[in-house]
Amino acid sequence: MPTLELKTNVPVADPKTLMKEFAPFAAQLLGKPLEYISTSYTYNETLTFAGTFDPAFVLNIVSLGNINPEANLVYSQKLFAFFGEKLGVPGDRAYITFVDPGNSNIGFKSTHFGVIFGNN
Repeated sequence: MPTLELKTNVPVADPKTLMKEFAPFAAQLLGKPLEYISTSYTYNETLTFAGTFDPAFVLNIVSLGNINPEANLVYSQKLFAFFGEKLGVPGDRAYITFVDPGNSNIGFKSTHFGVIFGNN
């Protein structure tokens, strides 16, 4: 797993294409198999940043075992560049949240990753 949920006030002509491009990018960046990557795009015209409706985004990332200050710096640089190019959002108009909830707090295949990885 990771899950990557993008919310933005930038309408995208073809959200499915954007997510098909984003999923392998995220898999490579996070070092996770594409088979475990879940991405979503939500257009929200009421999303504000700094009190305006200028282009902005919020990206929430939940991932296991690879969230730490050093990695998050690299992730931030590459993700801001990706969405700067794809959405035209400058780096000062977005937030990225990184969360590692722990293996036993993510369910998959009727169990959780603590059991799957043998460290519940």
